[in-house]
Amino acid sequence: MGCINRTDLGLLTLRAAVGGVLFAHGSQKLFGWFGGGGLEGTATGMEAMGFKPGGQSALAAGLGEAGGGALLIAGLATPVAGPIVAGTMVGASVVHFPHGFFATKGGYEYPALLGVCGLALGIAGPGCYSLDQLTGHRLNRPWLGALAFVASAAGAFSVVCKRERGIREAAAKAMESEPE
Repeated sequence: MGCINRTDLGLLTLRAAVGGVLFAHGSQKLFGWFGGGGLEGTATGMEAMGFKPGGQSALAAGLGEAGGGALLIAGLATPVAGPIVAGTMVGASVVHFPHGFFATKGGYEYPALLGVCGLALGIAGPGCYSLDQLTGHRLNRPWLGALAFVASAAGAFSVVCKRERGIREAAAKAMESEPE
């Protein structure tokens, strides 16, 4: 019996949709495609959101989105792509968290959904219609997924903590410089 079934078609569809959205967003950040600001504009925006240095943050976010999205689309190194996407979306979710859940109010609904979808695809695997399948699943190993998850979680934690610390320090400086 061949490899064709509804599950594999569903995984392909989900990989293409989630990966496509992420690739487009990352390309905006990296290259200015699709109306994006490119690295320079994204770096300025990242600095304004408290991610410093802005240039490194813009590059990391762009690579996480575009690279993770491209890997998901291709179904290549899927257990690594999922955690990369999830970790990248943690940073985006933190920015939107103060606005509540719903995207209509600027909340974290959208980046959280992309992150969870990426992580779920990393756990589920790519299905038969994938480069992982064509390469004999050399990069589709559970241990790679576990390693990528730990690395991505540690990276996201570090970035979020650094951002929060910087925001607190900036607020303290602003209070010190206010006239009494």
